[in-house]
Amino acid sequence: MIDNQPKKTKAYIAGVNLNDPNFEYYMTELANLTEANNMEVVGQSFQNAESIVAGTYFGVGKINEIRTMAQGLKAKVLVLNDELTPVQIRNLEKLTKMRVIDRTELILEIFSNRARTKQAKLQVQLARLQYELPRLHPSENNLDQQRGGGFANRGAGESKLELNRRTIGKQISAIKKELKAVAGQEEIKAARRNQSRLPKVALVGYTNAGKSTTMNGLLREFSKEAADKQVFVKNMLFATLDTSVRRIDLKDNFSFILSDTVGFISKLPHNLVESFKATLQETRDADLLINVVDASDPNMVQMIRTTQNVLDEIGVKEIPMITAYNKADKTDRNYPQIEGDDILYSAIDPKSIKLLADLITKRVFANYEKFDLILPLSAGKELAYLHDHAQVLREDYQDDGVHIEANIAPDDQGRFRQYLA
Repeated sequence: MIDNQPKKTKAYIAGVNLNDPNFEYYMTELANLTEANNMEVVGQSFQNAESIVAGTYFGVGKINEIRTMAQGLKAKVLVLNDELTPVQIRNLEKLTKMRVIDRTELILEIFSNRARTKQAKLQVQLARLQYELPRLHPSENNLDQQRGGGFANRGAGESKLELNRRTIGKQISAIKKELKAVAGQEEIKAARRNQSRLPKVALVGYTNAGKSTTMNGLLREFSKEAADKQVFVKNMLFATLDTSVRRIDLKDNFSFILSDTVGFISKLPHNLVESFKATLQETRDADLLINVVDASDPNMVQMIRTTQNVLDEIGVKEIPMITAYNKADKTDRNYPQIEGDDILYSAIDPKSIKLLADLITKRVFANYEKFDLILPLSAGKELAYLHDHAQVLREDYQDDGVHIEANIAPDDQGRFRQYLA
């Protein structure tokens, strides 16, 4: 049989540990990112040091060791745990005879390959150009010309000889202008959702923790058109970069808007965070956040900290949060169970999803107030509004009007006080 699967490039990963207690976690993350970029990690090295070597990142002895080990393992790419300067990258490529990718470029390559919507593609392209701008160099070295060669969304003038600051500056300006137009369209959609007065719930968390699987679980349990509304799920880092928004209709006429956002990771490049701020608008507008955490991962605590750091960076503060410990089926703990304001569950378990929905209902609709109303028979618009924006518990047509019992959101309570029975 002929194997049509493309062979993975062999990669060697390495980093400098500046007495960081999370260094091992970052290196594990780096290995996962490398695999997510369709490369095979064949070995790794690290150097304990007090500071980074300005010109070469590593000391000379460690560079010789890495070159010997990587060549023996037939590695073609050296992937490093930090963002390097252009000088460091060029020097390491000359000394190791390998292509060198730093952590930032690795994440940008993954995002470039995974972007699907126009907005996501533009955001990744903008971040990539902002990364490339200070790295322009008029070198004739072939390795220099290949910087960024792994990107899927490649534009004109991808080699360093063709690119110059003026060209990149124009490209950045054009992309920002186009992004502004696309963001404007997204803001109109968001404004329409905000006008609905339905509570907004956003799934956030570390990449591959199970946010999309959780959304699909809620859709299966609470949507008649679940098959058409399912979001893409795959067991890989950054399987999707695009925000998905769905309406969830719970029992007893409770409904809310649920958004599934791009996952987070440690040391997410600042330019990428800046570029995706518009995409993460759903998070900032949410009434409730659900921080989905992989309960089976030994680095769970660091992942929670990573999510909080990114939320802080994009300006998300003082929004109520549920911490949802997913993948309990991969642990030896009993599930589903509520733990204070948090939940231990499995996104592929119907009982877990129903308990999560109960917890969301309790948190989101806590300030709703029950009203007994009598609406005039002529108040058709008000009745329709109640059905769209409130929880209608009882509806009875009588001679003096429509008798309604409903749980109403705080913002709408003043509107209906005139109809109190």
